[in-house]
Formats: sequence, C-alpha cells, structure tokens
Amino acid sequence: MRVVFAGTPEVAVPSLDAIARSRHELVGVVTRPDAAQGRSKRLVPSPVAQRAEELGVPVLKPEHPREPEFQAALEALEPDCCPVVAYGAMLPQSALDIPPHGWVNLHFSLLPAYRGAAPVQRAVWAGEEISGATTFRIVKAMDAGPVFGTMTQALAPDETSGSLFEKLTEGGAELLVRTLDGIEDGSLEAREQPAEGITYAEKITVEDARIDWSQSAAAIDRQIRACTPAPGAWTLLDGERFKVGPVTKADIAQPPLGLAPGELGATKNDVFVGTGTAPVRLGRVKAFGKKEMSAADWARGVRLESGVTFE
Repeated sequence: MRVVFAGTPEVAVPSLDAIARSRHELVGVVTRPDAAQGRSKRLVPSPVAQRAEELGVPVLKPEHPREPEFQAALEALEPDCCPVVAYGAMLPQSALDIPPHGWVNLHFSLLPAYRGAAPVQRAVWAGEEISGATTFRIVKAMDAGPVFGTMTQALAPDETSGSLFEKLTEGGAELLVRTLDGIEDGSLEAREQPAEGITYAEKITVEDARIDWSQSAAAIDRQIRACTPAPGAWTLLDGERFKVGPVTKADIAQPPLGLAPGELGATKNDVFVGTGTAPVRLGRVKAFGKKEMSAADWARGVRLESGVTFE
C-alpha cells in the first residue's frame, strides 16, 4: 500500500523506521510544525521530521490538519492508508476521509483502558502489572475507534514510564506493520471496542509531579517512576525545586528510624526520606542549578544535617 505516516516525538520514530523497511511504500510524512527550543528559541524540526528528511521522504507540517492546503497536498500523495503514532493534533473528518483505508493509530495501552494523552505514565502510576499497545481505526471520538490488533507487555517492579515506552515503541512498531499487512491482504477486520472498562489517561502536568511525602511509600514510588523521565518528579528544598529520581524500599537492617514525612536521614552510603509509611531510599537527585547525581554523593557534598526536610 501507499502510506503517509503521521507522528511527531521520538517515540514515533521506531514505527516510522519499521514502515520504511516494510513492503509498503512510504510516500510522505505528516508532523507538527518546527518548535522553538532552548533559550535561543531556535526553531527545530520534530524528531519524526528529522528522520523523514534522512530517509528522503516528503514532509508536511501543517499548523492544523483542517487546512485546505494540507488536505490538497495529502490527496496529491494518494495514500491508501495513514498510520499514526503520537501525531499531536485532532484530525477532522475531511482529513480522515482521504485515504480509502483510513488512519490507523498505534496507542500505547490496551484499549479501552487509558484512552488519552498519557497512557504509559498513568499505567505506571496506577501500579498496573500488564500494559500494551493497540492499533485501531481513528474516528471522531478520542481513541474510540474499532481495534485491529494488540500486543501485551509485563511491567517490571522498577518500571519507569521511560523504560516502558522503550519496550512499547519497539513492539508497537512491529504491531503497526502487521496491521498494515493485514489491512492490505484483507486478513484483518477491525472490531468495536467494548463498552466496559473505559478509562482515561489525562496528561501529567508539572504540578501533578510534585511529591506529597505524606503519601505511602508505595504510592510515592509509583508516582516518581511514572514521572521519570518526564515531567520529572520534584519537591522543594529550601524553597527551590529539587528533582528526585526513582526511589527504592529501605531494605537495610536499620534505616534511620522515626523520620517524619519528607524528613531526610543519611547513613554512610545512603540517603533516606520519610513518607506516610516507611522510609524510602533516594536514588538520583538534581538540586536547583546543579547536575544530576546520586543522592549519596549529593549528601556528602552538602554535608547533610539532621532535620532537613523536603516540602
């Protein structure tokens, strides 16, 4: 089939590469416009745009896919199907109607669970043991279209959203190509999603990522892993934002006892912080204006004193 791929961030690149290697003819790529980056605000192409240019594939960057000029350019490419991975804009029906086989989305959850913007982060935060990816035909309602196929992925006990994304993007890329193969040869039939089990995965904001140390150790652990690497879990120390990487259970014989929620305590090689239940061991940390480092190295550098508390 002639396909036009739509995607924007780094997580979409493995799928773009898989389609470029497949039997299908990649005739174009749709992505979001170049975005300002860094202090200089220099415009930088999306990761998908950069990879498409390396592949020598025409790139369309509409401000919005409802633009008549974009839809005319898409029609000129004569796509049979448009596979999508994290494109980042709502598609109007006029655009959805252009390819005969529609737009096929790869979504990183087992639909109908975790529809929406942050399915991977929300699955980690909720403590799910199994996640996965789904291919489905895009319809007007968000992530509600009929399903072509799924893949499943077990979550490790220390799974972060970053590590789960890596697993799902690779496995999902294979699923997306198999879906295109099945659409072309007629072996796949999309099935409507069940009405039961629908949940939504709202975007995690920076404010959502602030740690409440009065929560249980298990809840804090899940929150931090869900926010790693982005947007990054954080707390306040002396009024400044202090980023915290994944924590682990205090499994040594005698961690500092009697730590109040947020209170820090150190041994020779470890730094602990109190929670609403048991203390947890800090992993990587980043103080304001400093490089990321291990919590133990940071504590030695600042000569951590008793009574210091995260806010």
